[in-house]
Amino acid sequence: MNQDNELSKVSDSPHDPLAAAIRLTALIREHSDQTERDRCLAQPVVAAMRRAGLLSLGLPAALGGPETPVAAAMRAIEQVAYADGSTGWNAMIAYDAGLWSGYLSSPATRALLKSLVAPVIAGSIQPPGRLERTANGYRLTGQWRFGSGCRQADAFFVAAILHDGDTPVIGANGIPEMRQVVLRAADVTIVDTWHVVGMRGTGSHDFKVDNLAVAEEFIEPFNFDVPTETGPLYRFPLMGNMALAKTAVALGIARRALESFTELARTKVSTHQTNLLRERAVVQRDLARAEACVRSAHCFMEAVIDDVWKVVAAGREVAIEQRATLRLAAVDGVQRAVEAVDLVFNAAGATSIHTSSPLERCFRDIHVVPAHFVVQPPIYEAAGRVMLGMPSGMPLF
Repeated sequence: MNQDNELSKVSDSPHDPLAAAIRLTALIREHSDQTERDRCLAQPVVAAMRRAGLLSLGLPAALGGPETPVAAAMRAIEQVAYADGSTGWNAMIAYDAGLWSGYLSSPATRALLKSLVAPVIAGSIQPPGRLERTANGYRLTGQWRFGSGCRQADAFFVAAILHDGDTPVIGANGIPEMRQVVLRAADVTIVDTWHVVGMRGTGSHDFKVDNLAVAEEFIEPFNFDVPTETGPLYRFPLMGNMALAKTAVALGIARRALESFTELARTKVSTHQTNLLRERAVVQRDLARAEACVRSAHCFMEAVIDDVWKVVAAGREVAIEQRATLRLAAVDGVQRAVEAVDLVFNAAGATSIHTSSPLERCFRDIHVVPAHFVVQPPIYEAAGRVMLGMPSGMPLF
Protein backbone atom coordinates (compact mmCIF):
# COMPACT_ATOMS: atom_id res chain seq x y z
CA MET A 1 0.00 0.00 0.00
CA ASN A 2 1.50 3.39 -0.95
CA GLN A 3 1.66 6.33 1.45
CA ASP A 4 -1.19 8.27 -0.19
CA ASN A 5 -3.52 5.31 0.20
CA GLU A 6 -2.49 4.87 3.82
CA LEU A 7 -3.06 8.55 4.56
CA SER A 8 -6.44 8.48 2.87
CA LYS A 9 -7.43 5.47 4.94
CA VAL A 10 -6.44 7.24 8.15
CA SER A 11 -8.33 10.39 7.20
CA ASP A 12 -11.50 8.33 6.79
CA SER A 13 -11.18 6.73 10.25
CA PRO A 14 -12.22 8.18 13.61
CA HIS A 15 -9.56 10.63 14.76
CA ASP A 16 -8.26 10.05 18.29
CA PRO A 17 -5.04 12.07 18.42
CA LEU A 18 -4.11 11.16 21.99
CA ALA A 19 -4.45 7.44 21.26
CA ALA A 20 -2.32 7.93 18.14
CA ALA A 21 0.33 9.81 20.11
CA ILE A 22 0.45 7.10 22.78
CA ARG A 23 0.74 4.44 20.10
CA LEU A 24 3.71 6.25 18.51
CA THR A 25 5.53 7.11 21.74
CA ALA A 26 7.92 4.15 21.54
CA LEU A 27 8.73 4.81 17.87
CA ILE A 28 9.37 8.51 18.51
CA ARG A 29 11.64 7.71 21.43
CA GLU A 30 13.46 5.02 19.47
CA HIS A 31 14.44 7.61 16.85
CA SER A 32 14.96 10.56 19.20
CA ASP A 33 18.77 10.35 19.10
CA GLN A 34 18.69 10.40 15.30
CA THR A 35 16.30 13.34 15.38
CA GLU A 36 18.69 15.16 17.71
CA ARG A 37 21.76 14.27 15.66
CA ASP A 38 20.27 15.15 12.26
CA ARG A 39 18.60 18.34 13.58
CA CYS A 40 15.27 17.35 12.01
CA LEU A 41 12.68 14.65 12.58
CA ALA A 42 13.74 11.15 11.59
CA GLN A 43 11.88 10.07 8.46
CA PRO A 44 10.15 7.05 10.06
CA VAL A 45 8.71 9.43 12.64
CA VAL A 46 7.55 11.90 10.00
CA ALA A 47 5.84 9.14 8.03
CA ALA A 48 4.12 7.67 11.09
CA MET A 49 2.95 11.04 12.37
CA ARG A 50 1.59 11.99 8.95
CA ARG A 51 -0.41 8.76 8.78
CA ALA A 52 -1.73 9.35 12.29
CA GLY A 53 -2.77 12.94 11.53
CA LEU A 54 -0.46 14.33 14.21
CA LEU A 55 1.12 16.85 11.82
CA SER A 56 -2.19 18.33 10.70
CA LEU A 57 -4.14 18.65 13.97
CA GLY A 58 -5.21 22.25 13.38
CA LEU A 59 -6.08 21.93 9.69
CA PRO A 60 -9.74 22.74 8.91
CA ALA A 61 -12.10 19.94 7.94
CA ALA A 62 -12.94 21.93 4.80
CA LEU A 63 -9.30 21.53 3.74
CA GLY A 64 -9.18 17.83 4.54
CA GLY A 65 -7.93 18.15 8.12
CA PRO A 66 -9.24 16.79 11.42
CA GLU A 67 -10.03 20.25 12.90
CA THR A 68 -9.13 18.89 16.33
CA PRO A 69 -10.78 20.57 19.36
CA VAL A 70 -8.31 22.50 21.48
CA ALA A 71 -8.34 20.23 24.54
CA ALA A 72 -7.77 17.11 22.44
CA ALA A 73 -4.98 18.78 20.47
CA MET A 74 -3.22 19.87 23.65
CA ARG A 75 -3.30 16.34 25.10
CA ALA A 76 -1.86 14.89 21.89
CA ILE A 77 0.90 17.50 21.61
CA GLU A 78 1.84 16.96 25.24
CA GLN A 79 2.08 13.21 24.72
CA VAL A 80 4.33 13.63 21.69
CA ALA A 81 6.56 16.03 23.66
CA TYR A 82 6.67 13.47 26.49
CA ALA A 83 8.09 11.04 23.94
CA ASP A 84 10.60 13.63 22.67
CA GLY A 85 10.69 17.39 23.08
CA SER A 86 11.74 18.25 19.53
CA THR A 87 9.10 15.97 18.03
CA GLY A 88 6.48 17.58 20.25
CA TRP A 89 7.62 21.00 19.07
CA ASN A 90 7.13 19.92 15.46
CA ALA A 91 3.62 18.64 16.22
CA MET A 92 2.87 21.95 17.92
CA ILE A 93 4.19 24.09 15.05
CA ALA A 94 2.20 22.04 12.55
CA TYR A 95 -0.90 22.63 14.70
CA ASP A 96 -0.21 26.38 14.67
CA ALA A 97 0.13 26.37 10.88
CA GLY A 98 -3.14 24.47 10.57
CA LEU A 99 -4.84 27.14 12.66
CA TRP A 100 -3.32 29.84 10.44
CA SER A 101 -4.77 28.11 7.37
CA GLY A 102 -8.22 28.69 8.86
CA TYR A 103 -7.66 32.42 8.33
CA LEU A 104 -6.84 32.15 4.61
CA SER A 105 -9.60 33.09 2.19
CA SER A 106 -8.07 32.87 -1.29
CA PRO A 107 -9.78 30.08 -3.28
CA ALA A 108 -6.45 29.19 -4.95
CA THR A 109 -4.66 28.89 -1.63
CA ARG A 110 -7.41 26.77 -0.15
CA ALA A 111 -7.48 24.57 -3.24
CA LEU A 112 -3.72 24.04 -2.99
CA LEU A 113 -3.92 22.96 0.64
CA LYS A 114 -6.91 20.74 -0.02
CA SER A 115 -5.03 18.99 -2.82
CA LEU A 116 -2.33 17.83 -0.39
CA VAL A 117 -2.86 14.66 1.64
CA ALA A 118 -2.28 15.30 5.38
CA PRO A 119 -0.11 18.31 4.52
CA VAL A 120 2.70 19.52 6.75
CA ILE A 121 2.86 23.31 6.78
CA ALA A 122 5.73 25.44 8.02
CA GLY A 123 6.08 29.19 8.06
CA SER A 124 7.19 32.36 9.73
CA ILE A 125 6.18 35.99 9.98
CA GLN A 126 9.59 37.28 11.11
CA PRO A 127 11.39 39.03 9.68
CA PRO A 128 8.83 39.94 7.03
CA GLY A 129 9.89 39.55 3.43
CA ARG A 130 9.56 42.03 0.60
CA LEU A 131 6.68 41.61 -1.86
CA GLU A 132 7.17 43.90 -4.85
CA ARG A 133 4.25 44.83 -7.05
CA THR A 134 5.44 45.36 -10.62
CA ALA A 135 3.89 45.84 -14.05
CA ASN A 136 4.40 42.13 -14.67
CA GLY A 137 3.02 40.81 -11.38
CA TYR A 138 4.48 40.18 -7.94
CA ARG A 139 8.01 39.29 -6.87
CA LEU A 140 8.87 37.96 -3.42
CA THR A 141 12.24 38.11 -1.69
CA GLY A 142 13.06 37.25 1.89
CA GLN A 143 14.76 35.03 4.42
CA TRP A 144 12.58 33.99 7.33
CA ARG A 145 13.79 32.61 10.65
CA PHE A 146 12.62 29.72 12.84
CA GLY A 147 11.11 27.54 10.12
CA SER A 148 10.41 24.63 12.45
CA GLY A 149 9.53 21.49 10.53
CA CYS A 150 10.74 22.97 7.23
CA ARG A 151 12.53 19.76 6.22
CA GLN A 152 9.25 17.84 5.95
CA ALA A 153 6.95 20.71 4.92
CA ASP A 154 4.74 20.60 1.83
CA ALA A 155 3.80 24.29 1.96
CA PHE A 156 5.04 27.46 3.62
CA PHE A 157 3.15 30.48 4.94
CA VAL A 158 5.11 33.75 5.10
CA ALA A 159 4.53 37.41 5.82
CA ALA A 160 5.86 40.18 3.59
CA ILE A 161 5.70 43.97 3.34
CA LEU A 162 4.05 45.15 0.12
CA HIS A 163 6.18 47.45 -2.06
CA ASP A 164 5.53 49.46 -5.19
CA GLY A 165 8.97 49.33 -6.72
CA ASP A 166 11.36 50.31 -3.95
CA THR A 167 8.70 52.07 -1.88
CA PRO A 168 6.72 50.35 0.89
CA VAL A 169 2.96 50.74 0.51
CA ILE A 170 1.62 52.62 3.53
CA GLY A 171 -1.87 51.79 4.75
CA ALA A 172 -4.53 54.15 6.06
CA ASN A 173 -3.24 53.55 9.59
CA GLY A 174 0.20 54.87 8.64
CA ILE A 175 1.81 51.43 8.87
CA PRO A 176 3.38 49.54 5.92
CA GLU A 177 0.89 47.07 4.47
CA MET A 178 1.55 43.40 5.19
CA ARG A 179 0.59 40.47 3.01
CA GLN A 180 0.57 36.75 3.67
CA VAL A 181 1.82 34.49 0.92
CA VAL A 182 1.48 30.74 0.48
CA LEU A 183 4.39 28.94 -1.18
CA ARG A 184 4.96 25.39 -2.33
CA ALA A 185 7.92 23.62 -0.77
CA ALA A 186 9.64 23.48 -4.16
CA ASP A 187 9.75 27.30 -4.21
CA VAL A 188 11.74 27.52 -0.99
CA THR A 189 15.44 27.10 -0.23
CA ILE A 190 16.30 25.94 3.28
CA VAL A 191 19.34 27.59 4.86
CA ASP A 192 21.20 25.44 7.39
CA THR A 193 21.17 27.78 10.41
CA TRP A 194 19.80 25.61 13.24
CA HIS A 195 22.81 25.12 15.54
CA VAL A 196 21.42 25.47 19.05
CA VAL A 197 21.58 24.20 22.62
CA GLY A 198 18.06 22.80 22.97
CA MET A 199 15.31 21.59 20.64
CA ARG A 200 18.00 20.58 18.18
CA GLY A 201 15.73 18.12 16.40
CA THR A 202 13.08 20.66 15.41
CA GLY A 203 14.82 21.58 12.16
CA SER A 204 14.02 25.25 12.75
CA HIS A 205 16.30 26.51 9.99
CA ASP A 206 15.94 29.74 8.05
CA PHE A 207 14.31 29.45 4.64
CA LYS A 208 14.40 31.88 1.76
CA VAL A 209 13.22 32.88 -1.70
CA ASP A 210 14.92 35.33 -4.05
CA ASN A 211 12.93 37.36 -6.55
CA LEU A 212 10.32 34.63 -6.83
CA ALA A 213 7.38 35.27 -9.15
CA VAL A 214 4.17 34.78 -7.14
CA ALA A 215 0.71 34.57 -8.63
CA GLU A 216 -1.72 37.11 -7.21
CA GLU A 217 -4.18 34.39 -6.14
CA PHE A 218 -1.67 33.14 -3.55
CA ILE A 219 -1.39 36.57 -1.91
CA GLU A 220 -3.85 38.10 0.52
CA PRO A 221 -3.88 40.74 3.29
CA PHE A 222 -2.17 39.70 6.49
CA ASN A 223 -4.92 38.45 8.76
CA PHE A 224 -4.76 37.00 12.25
CA ASP A 225 -8.02 38.66 13.31
CA VAL A 226 -10.99 37.34 11.33
CA PRO A 227 -11.06 33.60 10.50
CA THR A 228 -12.47 32.30 7.26
CA GLU A 229 -13.51 29.09 8.97
CA THR A 230 -16.56 29.30 11.22
CA GLY A 231 -16.00 26.35 13.57
CA PRO A 232 -15.21 26.87 17.26
CA LEU A 233 -11.54 25.93 16.77
CA TYR A 234 -11.06 29.10 14.71
CA ARG A 235 -13.26 31.31 16.89
CA PHE A 236 -11.02 30.33 19.81
CA PRO A 237 -8.50 33.23 20.15
CA LEU A 238 -5.64 32.42 17.80
CA MET A 239 -2.75 33.79 19.87
CA GLY A 240 -4.10 32.16 23.03
CA ASN A 241 -4.45 28.85 21.20
CA MET A 242 -0.91 29.02 19.85
CA ALA A 243 0.43 29.96 23.28
CA LEU A 244 -1.30 27.04 24.98
CA ALA A 245 0.26 24.68 22.45
CA LYS A 246 3.70 25.76 23.71
CA THR A 247 2.55 25.01 27.24
CA ALA A 248 1.53 21.53 26.14
CA VAL A 249 5.05 20.95 24.81
CA ALA A 250 6.58 22.20 28.06
CA LEU A 251 4.34 19.99 30.20
CA GLY A 252 5.18 16.94 28.11
CA ILE A 253 8.91 17.56 28.60
CA ALA A 254 8.36 18.11 32.33
CA ARG A 255 6.43 14.82 32.64
CA ARG A 256 9.34 12.99 31.02
CA ALA A 257 11.82 14.65 33.36
CA LEU A 258 9.85 13.77 36.50
CA GLU A 259 9.42 10.18 35.37
CA SER A 260 13.14 9.84 34.59
CA PHE A 261 14.12 11.34 37.93
CA THR A 262 11.76 9.09 39.87
CA GLU A 263 13.31 6.02 38.23
CA LEU A 264 16.80 7.32 39.02
CA ALA A 265 15.98 8.13 42.64
CA ARG A 266 14.96 4.52 43.30
CA THR A 267 18.43 3.18 42.43
CA LYS A 268 21.04 5.94 42.81
CA VAL A 269 23.27 6.34 45.86
CA SER A 270 24.95 9.74 45.70
CA THR A 271 28.66 10.21 46.25
CA HIS A 272 29.54 10.41 49.98
CA GLN A 273 26.08 9.08 50.86
CA THR A 274 25.00 5.63 52.05
CA ASN A 275 21.28 5.83 51.40
CA LEU A 276 19.30 5.91 48.17
CA LEU A 277 18.51 9.25 46.59
CA ARG A 278 14.80 8.70 47.22
CA GLU A 279 15.41 8.45 50.99
CA ARG A 280 16.73 12.00 51.29
CA ALA A 281 14.24 14.56 52.60
CA VAL A 282 15.41 17.32 50.25
CA VAL A 283 14.84 15.05 47.26
CA GLN A 284 11.36 14.11 48.44
CA ARG A 285 10.51 17.77 48.88
CA ASP A 286 11.83 18.84 45.47
CA LEU A 287 10.06 16.04 43.63
CA ALA A 288 6.79 16.92 45.36
CA ARG A 289 7.22 20.59 44.46
CA ALA A 290 7.93 19.64 40.84
CA GLU A 291 4.84 17.45 40.71
CA ALA A 292 2.76 20.29 42.13
CA CYS A 293 4.09 22.64 39.45
CA VAL A 294 3.09 20.31 36.63
CA ARG A 295 -0.30 19.36 38.02
CA SER A 296 -1.31 22.91 38.87
CA ALA A 297 -0.29 24.09 35.40
CA HIS A 298 -2.38 21.29 33.90
CA CYS A 299 -5.42 22.25 35.95
CA PHE A 300 -5.17 25.93 35.04
CA MET A 301 -4.72 25.18 31.34
CA GLU A 302 -7.56 22.66 31.15
CA ALA A 303 -9.95 24.90 33.09
CA VAL A 304 -9.40 27.94 30.90
CA ILE A 305 -9.66 25.88 27.71
CA ASP A 306 -12.96 24.46 28.89
CA ASP A 307 -14.31 27.90 29.81
CA VAL A 308 -13.39 29.52 26.49
CA TRP A 309 -14.45 26.53 24.40
CA LYS A 310 -17.96 26.78 25.85
CA VAL A 311 -18.07 30.43 24.79
CA VAL A 312 -16.93 29.85 21.21
CA ALA A 313 -19.04 26.70 20.80
CA ALA A 314 -22.08 28.81 21.69
CA GLY A 315 -21.12 31.35 19.03
CA ARG A 316 -20.32 34.12 21.52
CA GLU A 317 -17.42 36.55 21.47
CA VAL A 318 -14.50 35.87 23.81
CA ALA A 319 -14.09 38.78 26.20
CA ILE A 320 -10.72 40.47 26.55
CA GLU A 321 -10.56 39.29 30.17
CA GLN A 322 -10.86 35.68 29.00
CA ARG A 323 -8.17 36.26 26.41
CA ALA A 324 -5.92 37.56 29.16
CA THR A 325 -6.62 34.49 31.28
CA LEU A 326 -5.74 32.26 28.32
CA ARG A 327 -2.42 33.99 27.86
CA LEU A 328 -1.76 33.92 31.60
CA ALA A 329 -2.42 30.17 31.81
CA ALA A 330 -0.04 29.61 28.90
CA VAL A 331 2.88 31.72 30.10
CA ASP A 332 2.56 30.54 33.69
CA GLY A 333 2.26 26.91 32.62
CA VAL A 334 5.55 27.20 30.75
CA GLN A 335 7.23 28.80 33.76
CA ARG A 336 5.91 26.08 36.08
CA ALA A 337 7.16 23.38 33.71
CA VAL A 338 10.61 24.96 33.59
CA GLU A 339 10.65 25.16 37.39
CA ALA A 340 9.71 21.48 37.66
CA VAL A 341 12.49 20.36 35.33
CA ASP A 342 15.04 22.55 37.10
CA LEU A 343 14.10 21.04 40.46
CA VAL A 344 14.64 17.43 39.40
CA PHE A 345 17.66 18.23 37.23
CA ASN A 346 19.42 19.73 40.24
CA ALA A 347 18.23 16.99 42.59
CA ALA A 348 19.76 14.32 40.35
CA GLY A 349 23.24 15.70 40.86
CA ALA A 350 26.04 14.96 38.40
CA THR A 351 24.02 12.21 36.71
CA SER A 352 21.84 14.77 34.96
CA ILE A 353 24.71 16.49 33.14
CA HIS A 354 25.56 13.44 31.01
CA THR A 355 24.06 13.19 27.53
CA SER A 356 23.11 9.60 28.36
CA SER A 357 20.58 10.94 30.88
CA PRO A 358 17.09 11.93 29.65
CA LEU A 359 17.25 14.75 32.19
CA GLU A 360 20.06 16.40 30.24
CA ARG A 361 17.96 16.70 27.09
CA CYS A 362 14.82 17.66 29.00
CA PHE A 363 16.78 20.47 30.67
CA ARG A 364 18.10 21.82 27.35
CA ASP A 365 14.77 21.50 25.55
CA ILE A 366 12.57 23.00 28.26
CA HIS A 367 14.63 26.19 28.39
CA VAL A 368 13.95 26.87 24.70
CA VAL A 369 10.16 26.99 25.13
CA PRO A 370 9.88 30.33 27.01
CA ALA A 371 11.98 31.99 24.29
CA HIS A 372 8.96 31.90 21.94
CA PHE A 373 7.34 35.32 21.80
CA VAL A 374 3.83 34.08 22.68
CA VAL A 375 4.95 32.72 26.07
CA GLN A 376 7.73 35.12 27.05
CA PRO A 377 7.52 36.62 30.57
CA PRO A 378 6.26 40.05 29.39
CA ILE A 379 2.91 38.31 28.79
CA TYR A 380 2.43 38.48 32.58
CA GLU A 381 2.50 42.27 32.36
CA ALA A 382 0.05 42.33 29.45
CA ALA A 383 -2.38 40.04 31.30
CA GLY A 384 -2.06 42.14 34.44
CA ARG A 385 -2.83 45.32 32.51
CA VAL A 386 -6.09 43.79 31.27
CA MET A 387 -6.98 42.68 34.81
CA LEU A 388 -6.55 46.28 35.90
CA GLY A 389 -8.88 47.56 33.18
CA MET A 390 -6.17 48.74 30.80
CA PRO A 391 -5.31 47.76 27.20
CA SER A 392 -2.85 44.86 26.99
CA GLY A 393 -0.31 47.10 25.29
CA MET A 394 0.66 44.21 23.07
CA PRO A 395 -0.19 43.53 19.41
CA LEU A 396 -1.59 40.09 18.52
CA PHE A 397 -2.95 39.61 22.05
